[in-house]
Amino acid sequence: MKRLLRLITASLLIFSLLLVGCGKNQNNSSNSNQDSKDKPLKIVLLINGTLGDKSFFDSANNGIELIKKEYGSKVETKTIEMTYDQSKWEPTLQDVSEQDWDIIILGTWQMTEYLEKIAPQNPDKKYIIFDTSVDYSKGNLSNVYSIQYKQNEGSFLAGALAAKITTSNMPNANDKKIIGFLGGMDIPVINDFLVGYIQGAKYVDKDIKVAISYIGDFADSAKGKEMAMAQYDQGADIGFNVAGQAGLGQLDAAKEKKKYAIGVDSDQASIFSSDSEKANLIVTSVLKRIDNSLLRAIKMHMDGTLKYGQAETLGLKEECIGFAENEYYQKIVPEEYRKFINELKEKIMNGEITVDTAFGMDTNKLNEIRNSVKP
Repeated sequence: MKRLLRLITASLLIFSLLLVGCGKNQNNSSNSNQDSKDKPLKIVLLINGTLGDKSFFDSANNGIELIKKEYGSKVETKTIEMTYDQSKWEPTLQDVSEQDWDIIILGTWQMTEYLEKIAPQNPDKKYIIFDTSVDYSKGNLSNVYSIQYKQNEGSFLAGALAAKITTSNMPNANDKKIIGFLGGMDIPVINDFLVGYIQGAKYVDKDIKVAISYIGDFADSAKGKEMAMAQYDQGADIGFNVAGQAGLGQLDAAKEKKKYAIGVDSDQASIFSSDSEKANLIVTSVLKRIDNSLLRAIKMHMDGTLKYGQAETLGLKEECIGFAENEYYQKIVPEEYRKFINELKEKIMNGEITVDTAFGMDTNKLNEIRNSVKP
């Protein structure tokens, strides 16, 4: 009997210890889940260039600032400038992918091949790539969300405005129907700007001519200035730069030649407000709101609605393409032109005007468009 009592007591003791152990495990699990929930979302932005371009990359970095402002301590962010040295791009992407970042943001077509290689190796990471798309047919890219833009919509408005200005009696306009376009490189995304620009200009005047130049990179502002100067000398009285940092040369040329310019990506007149002589020649800027699109993506990630494994194309409707309507625009551009541009904007947004795109366009068709407006 005593032996039986001892066995019962021992069994009860073991059972109670097991219960305590289970309780501890449950508490540890609960604490772990709570810690995970309280942990900030870690977001890193990789710039395959440098900040200070007052255009494309600065807009992307402003997206990070908007995310910080929106979410505060719920996020931890960092921007890494990889410079224009392409040998640094893949190793840096590989390196941050092996660190504890939750979301890695990067952009431009030059990064797609690296991402297509590295993203499948890190399925626990999430990637957002902007201004391009990975090739999802390659498979294993379900952790990548791609953002493309309808820059052709904003460029249509820019072309229409440029055509209005070049045929106007505005102070710096001449009697020639020539407008300029300065591109960074002869690639689809830049030509998407160009195709929209030409279509918008011809919507206003079918006989318009467009002087077109490509710098060959996005950093050489001296070459950009040289090419823009040549366009102004050719008879253009307004030019549109789509070349990142290199495009700043267009703005310098406009100031020197006392001709008009259209900025890109960021509100370049406001950025150069301290140089009133330059700012008062930048009639508007086509805004590629990379900042808005990145904030939108993070909001959707937080809501669990971001479409990883897919690409989206965002435009005027989503407020990811815009048109700078700042104090300079209001002051320089006549009211009747501003009303006209607003009407065109509404027509694009409601589908009344369909803007052509360079994406998927064959070279022969693109050359036909370019040659149709050759001065």
